Amino acid sequence: MVDDTWSSALHRLWQAASRAEEVAALADDVYAPLLATPGVHLVVGTRWDEQHVLRYMRALSAGSDAPVIVATTRSMPGAAVREPGGEPVVTRSAVAGLDDAVWPEAEFLRQAPGATVVACTFRLDHRGWATLGVAVDDSADLASVERRLAQAVDVIVACHTGILQRGREARRGADDALLAEASLQMDSSLDVEDTLRRVARIAVPAVADGCLVHLLRGEGPEFVAATHVAVQQQRALEEAGRDDPWLAALLARRGEDEDTLFLSGAALNGSPFADTSAATSANAPGARGIGGAEDTRAPGKPRDPESAGDTGSAESSPTPTVVSISPLRARGRVVGSITFVYQRPEARLPDSAFLRSLATRAALAIDNALLYELRRNAVLSLQEHLLPSQLPVTDQWDLSASYEVGDPMLDVGGDFYDAVPRPDGSIALLIGDVCGRGAEAAALTGLARHTLRTLLEEGTDPGTALSRLNRALRQERASRFLTAVVTTLTPRADGTARLTTCSAGHPAPLVLRNDGTVSEVLSGGLLLGVLDDVSYGSHEEQLAPGDTLVLFTDGLTESREAGGVFFEAVLPGRLAALRGFDATHIAESLARQAKVFRASGQDDIALLVARWTGITPDAGPLPHHLHLEQAALR
Repeated sequence: MVDDTWSSALHRLWQAASRAEEVAALADDVYAPLLATPGVHLVVGTRWDEQHVLRYMRALSAGSDAPVIVATTRSMPGAAVREPGGEPVVTRSAVAGLDDAVWPEAEFLRQAPGATVVACTFRLDHRGWATLGVAVDDSADLASVERRLAQAVDVIVACHTGILQRGREARRGADDALLAEASLQMDSSLDVEDTLRRVARIAVPAVADGCLVHLLRGEGPEFVAATHVAVQQQRALEEAGRDDPWLAALLARRGEDEDTLFLSGAALNGSPFADTSAATSANAPGARGIGGAEDTRAPGKPRDPESAGDTGSAESSPTPTVVSISPLRARGRVVGSITFVYQRPEARLPDSAFLRSLATRAALAIDNALLYELRRNAVLSLQEHLLPSQLPVTDQWDLSASYEVGDPMLDVGGDFYDAVPRPDGSIALLIGDVCGRGAEAAALTGLARHTLRTLLEEGTDPGTALSRLNRALRQERASRFLTAVVTTLTPRADGTARLTTCSAGHPAPLVLRNDGTVSEVLSGGLLLGVLDDVSYGSHEEQLAPGDTLVLFTDGLTESREAGGVFFEAVLPGRLAALRGFDATHIAESLARQAKVFRASGQDDIALLVARWTGITPDAGPLPHHLHLEQAALR
């Protein structure tokens, strides 16, 4: 009957172990069945750390309803003789012969009627060990007691192992989720400064209490971002990252092949993170009045997260500050470093593998942002060289242009424009668009703009200029076509201007009249670079003082809102609303409106705007009615 009772108790113990979140929760299911064993008068358990410090003791005697629990941090070097190796060790000892320096349980065992203690000493993990013992009298079956102790210990060890395993799995899951979220957040921006700020913000407080990011420049590490969970320490942390000589010297000594470095205790002496009992000012990054103890781990070894399995500890000693420094390594080179500051229990410190993975992701995001910035600057520089540095300044024409890059990848586009004064006093405006993007498009853009500019400066009429450009493209065997429109604006003595337009498959220019009406300039013609022999006809009309000519590329008209409507449909109305404004405002406003309007469409937007003032060169005073019109426009 006794064996059946113990078997049932052992079954209940296994069930409790499968649900337990900490070993201490098994105490009732362990102690009571052991006390029910014939001849057993007392059950006592202890928990020790790797330094032979007693952390916890629990004793329950027969006939008592409540256990006696002693939570302590008593150092007992003599207990080293009891520390087990690999497998649990069962011993028998006479209570009368126990040494108090080795057996803290003796104070309870001597009060029990039993004359013998049967104890099982076992390891829970590499950070500590435990004992489970019973006081028995002469009536006890010692072999049966030893067997039951060993079986109970097997369940305790299995429970603790399961708790650690579930903790590791939960931690890995949390770490994986954090790394995935960190990647999404850091990769969501290609702006260098924003990416660096995201790196620092993501790490706090999920990974550490403080974070510093440095980039490696030609002159050495350069502070770029910092954040701290405590607002009052944010500024001090930034100052440490920017100006502290200890940190600067440490970062400068770090080699490219080094892994994450952990520092604590004496290794932080002289640093802004040092723990001192007097460091209570909230203005110091490591100052919390915590009086940190020196870390006894081997250099570079992180604290083991498995220590989370410790239960029942009453340790209330201050948590020392720990600092880790990880290189930001991407594509075979170090781009900087990330420094974490921890002021939390050792069970919550990340390990080297996690920090290495986080640093790698951060480094790639930073490197991508840096490469994007370099490419962006190169593209903008090339784009600037494909466009005129400035437009002519004349009394007759108010000229302005706008160029908006539409491709988020920032590949150089093929839109171009120019304004060219001509020998006869007229001015030629040209705008065009090469099919596609990239280096080849840029080459054709330069060829087209400079060819047209040279011909028009020499006085070549627009139709002939387009034909000769087409011939040049065919001779170069260009694989891309392009569209273009050329207009010449010739002032007349009566205050009007003659507008002559030739188009090669390009969107028709618009004219905003002084009275607010908008009309389309008739034009047509075949694309450039398609056929060998092509001629281009011209269309003429006139501009009155205050009229504005607007040339643009299809990036403007093909901007599309979410409902599918193209900007082309609303362009005349938007242009009419700009009546009375100067050329600069019209060009910038239309480009801005198109960018806000579009939900899709990534093409560049180029605009060239010319407003006729009505002032004629060397023509004497204007007729009275035209003079009044210009005065009204001003």
